[in-house]
Amino acid sequence: MGEKLEIGVGPHPRPWPDDRRFDTELLTAGDRRNVLDEYRYWTREAIVADLDKRRHGFHIAIENFQHDFNIGTIVRNANAFLAHTVHIVGKRRWNKRGAMVTDRYQHIQYHASVEEFVEWSVGLSLPLIGIDIREDSMPIEASGLPERCVLVFGQEGPGLSVEMVTACKDVLHVTQFGSTRSINVGVASGIAMHTWLLEHKF
Repeated sequence: MGEKLEIGVGPHPRPWPDDRRFDTELLTAGDRRNVLDEYRYWTREAIVADLDKRRHGFHIAIENFQHDFNIGTIVRNANAFLAHTVHIVGKRRWNKRGAMVTDRYQHIQYHASVEEFVEWSVGLSLPLIGIDIREDSMPIEASGLPERCVLVFGQEGPGLSVEMVTACKDVLHVTQFGSTRSINVGVASGIAMHTWLLEHKF
């Protein structure tokens, strides 16, 4: 068997960089985190501050009424595509293992109810765009996404709640071509976020 591949980098050689963004503990022991090379040895706060300079205009919201295990994947996707903020609507507790520690670098805001969340979105004039496959939903690839918006995802299985659908400006779906009725909500979230990027960043 081959040698086990170690992630990251070891201790930083002396002299150390004279920069407040660097973490002395990481410089001493090495940085084995799942971060880009450009962020090696940086403090978490410094990484978040740098990401904040470039965050995109879309937010992500997830209804959490049944402890959906897909939330971690959606948070991880939100970090990868640099969403502004992730909003958890309903229960505060969720399984963070699927996020692969990316939640440390992603702004997360909690809302106790759909009503509270909708009130927040109205206050910032952010339209809610539901992502769910329904009889009256429209294909996301042919609809056009607002530059400032919240992409809203429901629970795996039941999808968006009736209350949330009512609050959404539009409900869109990812067009499919096989025999299954729907794709995993974590997968759909990645497609939706990348669709926004194709429309507004490329």
